[in-house]
Amino acid sequence: MAVRTRKDHFNLELGIDATQIVPTSKLVSQITGFAVQPNKAVVGANAFAHASGIHQDGILKARDTYEIMRAEDVGWSANKIVLGKLSGRNAFKQRLEELGITLDSESEVNAAFARFKELADRKSEIFDEDIMALVSDEQHSHDREHYNFVSLAQQSETGEKPTARVTFSIEGKEVTCEGDGNGPVDAIVNAIETQTKSGAELLLFSVNAITTGTQSQGEVTMRLSKSGRIVNGVGADLDIVVASAKAYLAALNKLHSKTEKLNPQM
Repeated sequence: MAVRTRKDHFNLELGIDATQIVPTSKLVSQITGFAVQPNKAVVGANAFAHASGIHQDGILKARDTYEIMRAEDVGWSANKIVLGKLSGRNAFKQRLEELGITLDSESEVNAAFARFKELADRKSEIFDEDIMALVSDEQHSHDREHYNFVSLAQQSETGEKPTARVTFSIEGKEVTCEGDGNGPVDAIVNAIETQTKSGAELLLFSVNAITTGTQSQGEVTMRLSKSGRIVNGVGADLDIVVASAKAYLAALNKLHSKTEKLNPQM
């Protein structure tokens, strides 16, 4: 972007699709589990935000006063809040197209839309990041994974050890397990391990808010290590405890997938 905005100085032309910069940054952030800092240039959430009155006045009068590039040019959406609980399927499908999200079939669109309506019933404002997270979650749940999250019940009380009951499927067969731990996430992991017995080591547990406010979905990243292999699992939900269970199972799926490739006879 420095070369593009100062091409009169550098005298260079670039064949780069700059609108993919922000989506690529978000993808890398999701894969690694490390959130992009809000004050990061170009891709940070505050890169094109203006709180100062004089800055806002300058932007309204002449945009290039404080912005030498447009947010849209690097992949930021001009519309932050676009859909709600009354939005229809066509509006949702159009927004997917605007975000560059392509689903393989109409059934996948319908499934993603059903997840969207469920989220809209629980969350009053739906952001682009919410849509991207639920579509990603929906795609993973239809990938014939070895483990699939179904439901959970968790209880925490001051002075008492947290407990959890988790239901998930193993190759299509549902199992329910219970466990306790030093916290709600620890209890969930311990419960899942009673059935999976993976013996994996947890290297990273990271929680990031997908959007702003207390209604934001939580995106959890869990990094597991076993026998020299390291994998990341990502889960998103309004309930970060549920997101944690999804992330742990997603990581276990990757470990299982790699084990099958290394030992096809298993």
